[in-house]
Amino acid sequence: MQAVKKSSKAALPTLADMPALAGKTVLVRVDLNVPMAHGKVLDKSRITRLKPTLEFLYKKGARVVVMSHFGRPTEGYDLSLSLAPIADALSESLDGKPVKFAVDCVGKSTTEAVHALADGEVLLLENLRFHTGEEKKEKAFADRLAALGEFYVNDTFSCSHRAHSSIVGLAERLPSFAGFLLAEEVENLEKYLSAPKKPMAAIVGGSKISTKLDLLQTLITRVEKLFIGGGMANTFLLAKGHSLGKSLVEKNLISIAQEILKKAEAAGCTILLPTDAAIAESITSKTCRIAPISQIGKDEMMLDIGPDTLVQFARELEGIKTVIWNGPVGAFEHPPFDSGSSTVARMLASLTAQGKISSIAGGGDVNAAIASAGVTEQFTYISTAGGAFLEWVEGKELPGIAALKA
Repeated sequence: MQAVKKSSKAALPTLADMPALAGKTVLVRVDLNVPMAHGKVLDKSRITRLKPTLEFLYKKGARVVVMSHFGRPTEGYDLSLSLAPIADALSESLDGKPVKFAVDCVGKSTTEAVHALADGEVLLLENLRFHTGEEKKEKAFADRLAALGEFYVNDTFSCSHRAHSSIVGLAERLPSFAGFLLAEEVENLEKYLSAPKKPMAAIVGGSKISTKLDLLQTLITRVEKLFIGGGMANTFLLAKGHSLGKSLVEKNLISIAQEILKKAEAAGCTILLPTDAAIAESITSKTCRIAPISQIGKDEMMLDIGPDTLVQFARELEGIKTVIWNGPVGAFEHPPFDSGSSTVARMLASLTAQGKISSIAGGGDVNAAIASAGVTEQFTYISTAGGAFLEWVEGKELPGIAALKA
């Protein structure tokens, strides 16, 4: 079925715009790329947030076909990256509703599994990325996916920055709609970031500047204060003449870091860097010492921000109205170097609860830090996305969103 195209300025089509669904097959693109260990899902939050969309569809009598990628397979089928173990977790999130599983996402067996569905049943397809046509957006692969259904629902904002077959190709071939989760993401990010309350600050962490160059270049023109932590702060500190021992640095980007510092000053954006740190000889160390940046030894590494830096952060947030946070400020996955990120989470949660700021966070590691600190409910909004969240903040058009509106 060919989609009816709208004007480029059309509103995002949602589930409320869908026609009668009884007996219709609906393809639903979701993000089931969740942390796994020994065949068990470690964090079900991403799966749980899919319930409203899936429940809406099957209660309307639709035959629901769920599709997702998982990991980065390189040579076709890989048992360790199969979505089969996730079917049970998906069923659990739907209050025990059975979720059938297809051993492929295209082909004869998949077509038969889809045709065998009764009204209101749910089928999960195997990992889309077992076929190279998914990431390459091959026309033939998109055609094969589209042939499985009559309607398409995109409920994965977190993947909508990718122009893949199941994201853009399906939206080009079928009547297409935004699921509740995707619509919620767009609504909230537009609400809080299109015309944010000023003054505005951003906290950016993570390991490398190279992965967030566009974000940093954008933020220095949009925010009054930019806090930089994590491994990326090391390169900025090195650019300012500090000796950082064995700390992770990108020496080839020192000139870029210096350029960003100059541009920020010209734009009236204050960049704040760590003044002290949690220091150890290895990221696997179970103990550390706290010291000023100037006292990092030649065999030591800076692995988290220190208490003086946190005090400075808190002081600089006085009067700020909106805060964006992406990326942990330390080696969060390796305690005790999770302390800085957890403290930042509690700090922002407290200011939000007091009505002093709007706090918007996005990215898997940051979301984990917020959850670990037990303050998820106190943030203004937490995006499920990482890369898509970054590109939204950068002001880029997301292919998956554009395809729904086209």
